[in-house]
Amino acid sequence: MKKPIFIIGILVFGLTILAQEIQHETIAINVEVPVRVFKGNAFIDNLTIEDFEVYEEGVLQNIEAVYLIKKTDIQRKEEMPTPKEEEKQTFKPDTSRSFYLFFEVVEYSPKLNKAIEYFFQNVLLPSDNLTIVTPVNTYRLKSEFFSKASIEESIQQIRKILRKDAWNGTSEYRRLNNELIRLVRSMSGGGIRDEWSVEFGDDPLGRYEEILIRLESIRNVDQKRLLDFANYLKDQPGQKYVFLFYQREFIPQLENIAYINLLDRLDEPAKMKLTTLMGYYFRDIEIDIDRIKQAYADSSMSINFLFFTKPAKYIYGVQMVEHSEDIFSVFREMAQATGGITTSSANPEYLFQRASDAVESYYLLYYSPKNYRADGKFKKIKVKVKGQNYRVTHRAGYIAD
Repeated sequence: MKKPIFIIGILVFGLTILAQEIQHETIAINVEVPVRVFKGNAFIDNLTIEDFEVYEEGVLQNIEAVYLIKKTDIQRKEEMPTPKEEEKQTFKPDTSRSFYLFFEVVEYSPKLNKAIEYFFQNVLLPSDNLTIVTPVNTYRLKSEFFSKASIEESIQQIRKILRKDAWNGTSEYRRLNNELIRLVRSMSGGGIRDEWSVEFGDDPLGRYEEILIRLESIRNVDQKRLLDFANYLKDQPGQKYVFLFYQREFIPQLENIAYINLLDRLDEPAKMKLTTLMGYYFRDIEIDIDRIKQAYADSSMSINFLFFTKPAKYIYGVQMVEHSEDIFSVFREMAQATGGITTSSANPEYLFQRASDAVESYYLLYYSPKNYRADGKFKKIKVKVKGQNYRVTHRAGYIAD
């Protein structure tokens, strides 16, 4: 009799596990999707729950509720009627706001003053949380800070912080960049190796490459830090807005005529090295961009990439070549994956205004995924407005865990 009892025991255990798996797979969750709808740059604020369609992995979902939010106020709400035999769901949107301002700047521009002023006077509310990240430090400013200081005093303090940290935090970067400028000017002056060796040694091209590599390490995009920040924000309540202010980068290179003249005087190995450094050099960013995009979309934040296109300084004998395209593409894709915007201008105030206008109003859509399964996979979301050719921005999806 022991054997049948043993088999029955396995069967009961197996059925219990199966029941747990079925229960696990069919658990009901609600997915919250902040959505912004634009015609041109104008936000469309008259849409109803019937105007939206939400797809998850290409499958049309049933929208449970839609809320129209302006700043932190709920302007309008719609919820789908629930059958009498089902318990009505209650949604409690958290419209509190946290702003994270990242300033990746090599040198402080006076034009930033107007941008900071605009943000404090037109965007920030006393109830908002503000975190400012500079090349040196992170400053977390809560509502208590604003209650103790006037807006003008707050603006002055932030300006001082940014100016000081931009100068101190990028001193090594500027030193290396200035060395590159001196090296390029020396080469463009028609000198030969014996003349270069006074300051730059017997292998000036090798020194040029060495400095470039060191500059890369300073301005490196670190995947672990990006993922850690995404995980941190995922646990934060309310609506989270990242303004990433990035200053255009330039690398000193030979002007065309100086480049051609120098090329004629070098041996073949040196010619190849010069061609690589001056013509085809690019920064190799080793990150898994899909993983980064999924992590940031899952965190339900909005990244707004503000690219400050400050013109290059004119330096005799030197061609300042833009060196931002690789990092630009990474941040642009991150912004797109979170429903944020990417904008560029030589006017920082315009950049902050565009980003601020884009996040001020939005819809919160709620749906319960059909056949939900916590399999740890990324689920793609697509939101459409029926019969309209509007620009719709939202996070790309979430991780089902």
